[in-house]
Amino acid sequence: MALWMETGSEPKTETEIADLEAISALKESTALELKEKGNELVKKGKKHYPEAIHCYSRAINQKALNDHDTSVLFSNRAHVNLLLGNYRRALSDSQDAIKLFPANVKAYYRAAKACLSLNLLAEAKSYCESGVGKDPTNEELKKLAKQIDLKKLEQEQQSCPPLPWDKENHYSRDAIELYYEAGSGICLSKRKILRYLLEGTAAANVESIGEEEKDAADGSPYDSSAGSSKWVKVNEKRTLHDVLKEPNFIIPMIPVHYVVSKRSGFYKDFITGKWRPPA
Repeated sequence: MALWMETGSEPKTETEIADLEAISALKESTALELKEKGNELVKKGKKHYPEAIHCYSRAINQKALNDHDTSVLFSNRAHVNLLLGNYRRALSDSQDAIKLFPANVKAYYRAAKACLSLNLLAEAKSYCESGVGKDPTNEELKKLAKQIDLKKLEQEQQSCPPLPWDKENHYSRDAIELYYEAGSGICLSKRKILRYLLEGTAAANVESIGEEEKDAADGSPYDSSAGSSKWVKVNEKRTLHDVLKEPNFIIPMIPVHYVVSKRSGFYKDFITGKWRPPA
């Protein structure tokens, strides 16, 4: 019987050959059943994830499936390890899946996800690019690649060298804030507004523009908050266009923002209004 054959020996009789084929078929059937059971357990939720991993591991250990199907098993186990936060294991499983079947696009995606979680950004981007090379239409990989690029940019911004004049390191990325001045400015007369609007046209040279309706407020301070100006903190993720649309943002010819450090001695005077911009 094949069960009593020595390891590495070849079957010599028809009975031994038939026994080996039956054992192989049984192992293949068992592996496929374990794979399906693992898939069902994943669908049931987080508390079943460890059991799902156990099923995939048992299926892999049968060593009965072809490279493609075994690659799927490793990729599935990587998926569950990602869900559990086992990023190193997820990466290892994804790598094994890729080795067995280099066209396994899901394995590239899961390898990239694991690398991103491990802050291995160069490796994560490489897996994304390799996956897109296999499947140029894969939107999940393209979206993940953008996330990786964004995280790389954030880290590069945070790790910039200190400014030569900032010996106290007050102006680090986490300490600076952006403000604009609101509620204080100079109202223009209708005559001046028209002159600026018509600048560059023939009408701009007409001396009598608006003279008969000179604005009484010409040169007088504009105040939208009963006589007090204030600093408004800017969310730096907003666009300049959105900020300029604020009704209380008075633009002195060009948009002006003030960058201050929470760690500087100047910050308290600035935020309490003791400092004003030079006229």
